[in-house]
Amino acid sequence: MAQSTSLSSHLESLLSSHPNRKALARDVLPSLLRTLPTIARGLRTTSVSQAGSANTFGDEQLNVDVLAENIIRDAIAQVPSILTASSEEDPVEKRAYIGSEKSEEKYTVAFDPLDGSSIIAPNWTVGTIIGVWDGDSAVSDTATPRERQVASILGVLGPRTSAVVAVRVPGGGEGSVFEVGVSEEGEIEVLRADVKLNDTPKTKYFAPANLRCAAENPRYAELVNHYIQQKYTLRYSGGLVPDVFHALVKGHGIYTSPVTQKSPAKLRRLYELTPVALLIECAGGTALDSKDGSCILDTPVRDTDERGGLVCGNKEDVEYVRARLLQE
Repeated sequence: MAQSTSLSSHLESLLSSHPNRKALARDVLPSLLRTLPTIARGLRTTSVSQAGSANTFGDEQLNVDVLAENIIRDAIAQVPSILTASSEEDPVEKRAYIGSEKSEEKYTVAFDPLDGSSIIAPNWTVGTIIGVWDGDSAVSDTATPRERQVASILGVLGPRTSAVVAVRVPGGGEGSVFEVGVSEEGEIEVLRADVKLNDTPKTKYFAPANLRCAAENPRYAELVNHYIQQKYTLRYSGGLVPDVFHALVKGHGIYTSPVTQKSPAKLRRLYELTPVALLIECAGGTALDSKDGSCILDTPVRDTDERGGLVCGNKEDVEYVRARLLQE
């Protein structure tokens, strides 16, 4: 049986040639990952209900949204190198660290504390999405996510509490994705040191989000029919986190969420699209905005409420969608 690897030793190995990233490895990523079992515990012990409030975007909040938000805020408040944070529940970039200790490294965290509100009530797997950015802001008129987003986390809150983590710092090459398991006590073990999408998978999977759009978009209906005819296996839960995680676990998957006049873009670029895109790219795949076919990581995030659609997964499958669904 293979010997397990600790998170600290794995991150130390990944960032060994970047001595100016010690806080990222020792404090930022471990602190964020340790919030996951606390959030999972809260989901198991809290009756899901409306919180009686709405976030800044006008979305109705669940009590568990607020719970997850507070858990993450409390954690990052203790990390000196996290200067600024914003979330889908509170999308204004604010000071994060509340202490007086100084850090040479400076990061911003942008997160969706609990992704999958529509499937929480039936007790399906949901998750947490986190992006880590260089500097004191994730918003820029000119700098792209490819230049400034250095890590992302997809926390999976299901029967097990686990996560996939992407790390790609400037000058660090193509980046890396790895999977971890997080115990109830917050102990983190690397389960797979190198997560990759497979160019020649035994089974191909598709996840057609916003399937109602097929009734008004013949191209989308044809695309879904193509997957059926080609004997792809349907794996769609209604939650972005479990569907993307499934693709990364199985080594294949194509996730499609189209944008039309009647089905406008709703995924927020800062809190959902850019962290997911980093994970997919570092695993060897492609992530496009289905609103205009652009590469998600090549467009600056100029406002916290920017939204888009998503097509992501194995490169060959994404290129097929680009040609069939996103053509002019």
